[in-house]
Amino acid sequence: MSTITTNPFTASGGDPAFQTYQTPLASRYASKEMAHLFSPAMRFHTWRKLWLNLAIAEKELGLPISDEAIKEMKENLSLDAAQFAVAAQEEKKRRHDVMAHVHTFGTVAPSAAGIIHLGATSCYVTDNADLIFLRDAYDLLLPKLATVISRLTSFAEQYRDLPTLGFTHFQPAQLTTVGKRATLWIQELLWDLRNFQRARDDLGFRGVKGTTGTQASFLSLFDGDHEKVKALDKRVTELSGFSYAYPVSSQTYSRKIDADALAPLASFGATAHKLGNDIRLLAHLKEVEEPFEKDQIGSSAMAYKRNPMRSERVCSLARHLMVLQQNALMTAATQWFERTLDDSANRRVTLPEAFLTADILLTTLQNICEGLVVYPKVIARRISEELPFMATENVIMAVVKKGGDRQEAHEKIRVLSHEAAAVVKQEGKSNDLIARIKGDPYFAKYDLAIDELLDARHYIGRAPEQVDEFIEGSVRPALASWKNSIENAQKAELNV
Repeated sequence: MSTITTNPFTASGGDPAFQTYQTPLASRYASKEMAHLFSPAMRFHTWRKLWLNLAIAEKELGLPISDEAIKEMKENLSLDAAQFAVAAQEEKKRRHDVMAHVHTFGTVAPSAAGIIHLGATSCYVTDNADLIFLRDAYDLLLPKLATVISRLTSFAEQYRDLPTLGFTHFQPAQLTTVGKRATLWIQELLWDLRNFQRARDDLGFRGVKGTTGTQASFLSLFDGDHEKVKALDKRVTELSGFSYAYPVSSQTYSRKIDADALAPLASFGATAHKLGNDIRLLAHLKEVEEPFEKDQIGSSAMAYKRNPMRSERVCSLARHLMVLQQNALMTAATQWFERTLDDSANRRVTLPEAFLTADILLTTLQNICEGLVVYPKVIARRISEELPFMATENVIMAVVKKGGDRQEAHEKIRVLSHEAAAVVKQEGKSNDLIARIKGDPYFAKYDLAIDELLDARHYIGRAPEQVDEFIEGSVRPALASWKNSIENAQKAELNV
């Protein structure tokens, strides 16, 4: 067995940051805003705000809480390094994170030390804080998603009528346009925008429900006054920025809410993965490429390569996002009666990672959409290779219009098509079907305008009009409420 003789701490320059694992979601990819939302600083600040809201409501309803207590709590909602150290020491001693922070808060708000967390259970702060984070995380994602849709819409408008070869089964099919293909991506993103908004608006508050959801502790505090307990629940909910609280809960809010909150993110992951995959395939065809920076290296060995690394990152992280909801579903399914604690560690990972991953995907997609490069000549060349086969029906119709027999023309075209296909597949030469048609005496006698029949614009149907109608009828109305966010959005830059 080999022995490591080099001290890794010394080798890395002594920086402790390099000695422990850091999730790349936060350290490498995510926005500062989303990473901060799920940070310890924001979590414990939110706990303190919840304790303040509870104290304000209890005071308003007649409990003996002093103005000084409220004042000290308001003045100390954020933790400094010294308080984090106190909290860590307390948690090590008490093995209870909430009570450690109750004690720590009391050290800087001594007038409130005796009433912090009054009547509450730990889930008052942990669960209500999580609901706040879910809501606020969606508030960060929604304008980003609207911006991605807007950027991609500009691309669709620009290339609304540029013919391109369509693919079914990744085999050549009827023509479409580059812009029309983009509308397929946009439509799914619009559904994601709708789903995000629904999930965000559907979120409620746990409120003040007590240890098993019965509010027994608060009923005792208010000497059996049910109306005051109901008023307390309502007031704390209002102070915390929610329009309603869930009418019943156990010790926790139902973990089904987590599953419902993560479902739109998983669905968005599927959208992002398809979009990224399509761009990767287009990059292989050399028809459309994602941005490629001047000094970017595609391969350490093959200097000529332009790997679609952004789209590959999208697909990689989208798979992670799609499976995270399974954690939430399994947790919801396995809760016992009023609660078990086997949800806690799982949720500490799953909930932040889902929103951090979605945030990264949106930033990356925006970056891609802001720099997509289209190669019309490559697209035209591929069309020219396949269009002769697609044009055969139009040739047959032209013969019929000039008095010819459809079945006879069909048989002639069939024979010539097979001959041309053999040249392409067996000899590796270009498609010469049109030359064969022009040189065939049967077709020559009808004096057909063959070259006109090969105009790609005749084969795209209503694709350009569909782009226009879709944007005006579906996209612009959906983005109307996000106009300011879109206009103020900065160009997306990737950290790595």
